[in-house]
Amino acid sequence: MRGQGLSRRDLLGAAVAAAASPALARTQPPRPAGPLALDSQPIAIFSKHLQWLDFAAAAKATAEAGFDALDIPVRPEGHVLPERAKEDLPRAVDAARAAGLEVTMITTAITRVDDPHAEAVLKTAAGLGIGHYRMGYVQYEEGVRRTLDATVPRWRELGALNQSLGIRAGYQNHSGVNLGAAVWDLLLVLEEVGSPWIGCQYDIRHAVVEGAFSWVRDLEVIAPFIDTLVAKDFAWGPGKDGLRVVDVPLGEGVVPLAECVGQLRRLGVSAPFSMHFEYSHPEAGRREWAVSQYGRDRAALRAALTAR
Repeated sequence: MRGQGLSRRDLLGAAVAAAASPALARTQPPRPAGPLALDSQPIAIFSKHLQWLDFAAAAKATAEAGFDALDIPVRPEGHVLPERAKEDLPRAVDAARAAGLEVTMITTAITRVDDPHAEAVLKTAAGLGIGHYRMGYVQYEEGVRRTLDATVPRWRELGALNQSLGIRAGYQNHSGVNLGAAVWDLLLVLEEVGSPWIGCQYDIRHAVVEGAFSWVRDLEVIAPFIDTLVAKDFAWGPGKDGLRVVDVPLGEGVVPLAECVGQLRRLGVSAPFSMHFEYSHPEAGRREWAVSQYGRDRAALRAALTAR
């Protein structure tokens, strides 16, 4: 990403070196140490799954399910619309705090400083004491090398804005065709950006989808950049053209949750959690079911975090 861009040899060499060398972490800008041990980190509901409730009702349901916090989507079609962030995000945070919850993070579509409403959203969130946000996704529309080269200066600018406001960004390693699905590409960008104000929102479900047998190595190299964590599960099921991903409640799929917690602990990673519930169910959208089922997922994560 320097000069004329990464050659194929540069890309492959960096990926191989990253996968082979846990010592790489010592060369990176230090990320702030988590103030809490991993098993004491707050667990939030991603309130996309409660968006059919108003702020107060969603916060009360979250508290009843035993969660500590909310992760509020502030993006198009989100619980809070970006253009309404100044007015509605404080209302959502007030509702959360009235229910005894924190708002540990928000989820946005922001990938650069000139995205619509980016500065207003981040300034409002930071002013409310929210310390983290998830970024939007970057597509490989220009091919791998050009996309990586173009992303670095954009994220450097965003890192500078984050630093000025006091809020950290996490880019999710979402499976599929996005930048970050393979993890090594996200690693290359974050190394080049060099800002502790932009990191990774590490999602174990997506890591296992993309790296069923290599996710531990991916986690090892991205660990110094992890800013927030996501817990969810999936199984492999039959599809029209072969296997497909089927989302399931935590603990009912192939995600090795206990091993993941053990690896996070080994690597010294401690960060707030957000829980996503992508699985379908005929009762989804019914408050009683959501409180009960999402509460079971939370209990499964908390049990894994406290087991020794």
